[in-house]
Amino acid sequence: MITLKELAKELNVSVSTVSKALNDSPEISQQTIEKVKKLASERNYSPNKIALSLKNNRTLTIGVVIPDILNRFYSTVLNGIQESADRHGYDIITFSTKESLVKEMDSLQIFSRGTVDGIIIAISEETINKNYFNHLKEFSLKNIPLVMFDRVTDKINCDKVIIDDFQTIYNEVENLYKQGRRKIGFISTIHDLNVGKFRANGFRKASFDLYGFFDKNLILKISKSDDKHVKIKNFIKKTGVDSVISADIICGVITINIARSLGLNIPRQLAVVGFGDKTISDYSTPRLSVIEQNGNQIGSRSVDLLVDRMNSKWFGLNKNLNVFSTEIIPTNSIPGESKDNT
Repeated sequence: MITLKELAKELNVSVSTVSKALNDSPEISQQTIEKVKKLASERNYSPNKIALSLKNNRTLTIGVVIPDILNRFYSTVLNGIQESADRHGYDIITFSTKESLVKEMDSLQIFSRGTVDGIIIAISEETINKNYFNHLKEFSLKNIPLVMFDRVTDKINCDKVIIDDFQTIYNEVENLYKQGRRKIGFISTIHDLNVGKFRANGFRKASFDLYGFFDKNLILKISKSDDKHVKIKNFIKKTGVDSVISADIICGVITINIARSLGLNIPRQLAVVGFGDKTISDYSTPRLSVIEQNGNQIGSRSVDLLVDRMNSKWFGLNKNLNVFSTEIIPTNSIPGESKDNT
């Protein structure tokens, strides 16, 4: 197996240059980085991570904390994180909090012991509901780079990767309005979460702007203990909506199935749009139109920001480490058969 020294000799550069190029150091030009990585790939170079860890006091490992590993969106984000981490030469360790504040605290406690070089996290539902962020504030003071995605809070200073939940729903209401829909309903099972609140606020604002008023009866909030099918069926029958936007993908599919059982023609009598992963849309007939969150891109960009932050720390660059960014990943409208696509 080829060594770092042999790569440097073949490229006629220093060992330090090769090392920094493989770690995407901003000190090295993009042309040199690509040249080094190309040769490393051709020669099947594999860094000795144990030796690197001992030498540089780095683990070359990223910690990931997500609320629910079974959630399709978070599994997609995790895939993006894994792919990007591989490109940057990092391994990942993942903890699922199962929406528990205590499990989230335990995960950060473990990661704070020097097992990882940086953290990527989406905070749990319990953390948000209790408005408790002390553990995150304490962690942010440990000089371990931190990136938040999706579920974030402005109470923690760190880099963040999100989508514009408010504007995305606003745009969808506007789109349905232009198609002649005059009674648009909104269904949410995530109304207690920050992302759910942003989506509901986008719906309210669009209703005011387009119709001149907002009917609170056109928002259906479903709790965990509720029977989704019963609640959605009663909502459709009671309100007479001609279109529905679901803040999550599952309720979008359920809405289609219930509407069909009621004899409604989709999309002529009822248009339906779901928010989430397009793969789930294949489980409905007609196929659900989807607002896709691009979880893979969110995960990839989270790693990029974290690696940039870690490189600034390790290589002693002049970057102001107290200046943080919030990046907004665009959503995509994936047409199905559950609404007009004009």
